[in-house]
Amino acid sequence: MNTQRLTSVSLSLLTLAVLPFAAACGSEKSGDSQTVGSGTGTTKSGSPDVTGIHWRVEDLTVDGKKSAAPASAYLQIGKDGEVSGNYGCNSFGATAKVDGDDIALGTARSTDMACGNDRMTFESAFSKALTGGALTAQVKGDGEQQLTLTTKAGATIHLTEEKASSLYGTKWTVTTVGDAGADSGVSPLPSAADTYLVFDQKKGTVRGKAGCNNVSAEATVSDGAITFGSPATTRRMCDASLMKAERAFLKLFDGKAAYKIDHRSLSLTSENGTTVAATVAD
Repeated sequence: MNTQRLTSVSLSLLTLAVLPFAAACGSEKSGDSQTVGSGTGTTKSGSPDVTGIHWRVEDLTVDGKKSAAPASAYLQIGKDGEVSGNYGCNSFGATAKVDGDDIALGTARSTDMACGNDRMTFESAFSKALTGGALTAQVKGDGEQQLTLTTKAGATIHLTEEKASSLYGTKWTVTTVGDAGADSGVSPLPSAADTYLVFDQKKGTVRGKAGCNNVSAEATVSDGAITFGSPATTRRMCDASLMKAERAFLKLFDGKAAYKIDHRSLSLTSENGTTVAATVAD
């Protein structure tokens, strides 16, 4: 399992998306700088406020070469000026201030994990673009908004407003299973595990794979909780580590679990203490 450590990275990054929302404060005087998150819904230039929006990174163009972003790359600036995001592999956080069309990001904190070569290659180029100087931003679209960030060197980053994923019909790939009452805490699944859930609203059911065997059950959703019926599974035998992970996962069923969706992430916490984290399958 990768170790995470906080690193300080100086980003002029959020030289970026905050710009449109800076002037979001209707009471601010023209030309004043401000910390993002103190106000209304439009900027000094009249463009839409981009705070509180989950921006999915689409692509990055540097020196004329365009690179598609990993599905995990995103940027979000809260109404209070708190910034969160993902470079493609590692997550980062900071605070943002805006002065006109310039956005300044305070000292950033990022994780230090290693991912596949493609993700790390994009992350390296993305972080360099964000830390290479001030960026300017342009927002277009009335429905699904698009945000373009441009560096002084001419690199461009395209982002799209992303709504939260639906519980239903989405393939939720399980990444960790844990027991809130156990010393072992939360553990990632074995690399060979194929564990996922798909909820069907019309049928009131859930189906998927528990790691080794297929699984299905009734699933009733109400008031932020899911009541799972008894699981029906196939009877295959797999590697001992897979079977152990599967048994832990199946404790989620035959009971009620609170759930929360954060865009591409789903968390489940059952009344018996079983915790499950899942993401949208790429």
